Amino acid sequence: MSNKELHALLKLIDSLELSEFKMKEGEFSLSVRTKHYVPTNSSHHAPIVAPMTAMPAPAPVAAPAVSAPDAIAEAVVTESTEDESKYLAVKSPMVGTFYRSPSPDKPVYIKIGDSISSGDTVCIIEAMKLFNEVEAEVTGKIVKVLVEDAQPVEYDQVLFLVDPNA
Repeated sequence: MSNKELHALLKLIDSLELSEFKMKEGEFSLSVRTKHYVPTNSSHHAPIVAPMTAMPAPAPVAAPAVSAPDAIAEAVVTESTEDESKYLAVKSPMVGTFYRSPSPDKPVYIKIGDSISSGDTVCIIEAMKLFNEVEAEVTGKIVKVLVEDAQPVEYDQVLFLVDPNA
């Protein structure tokens, strides 16, 4: 499944206000729990299987179920009394694992105080064993990093705050 198809699927799941979505196609499986998910006492949940057509079989990958509210609660590190409404957000374009640098032995792409321009690479998000560079869509100075390195992120989650006036 390509990133574009995964992105479209996640948008569809969000628009339908599903609580849980499971899909299995050959060795590929996907499990998503949304903010509407309510755990039950039942230990068995029947998967929702979505048929897919004309797609090559992806490498075997099992995506863990991620509860959106829990992942967002872990990632938000804002305890500041400063007004953050004046800042622009750099958001995650997909679900995956956030990395600040291209590899563990390399320096981070950006840090607090760095100036960025639209199109600059700000981080990497790993999704299904693919490393996707995230480019800034805004110009300004990084004022806050909201996610820890190697943490899971959700689609549209704020990763960085940028001061456009700096």
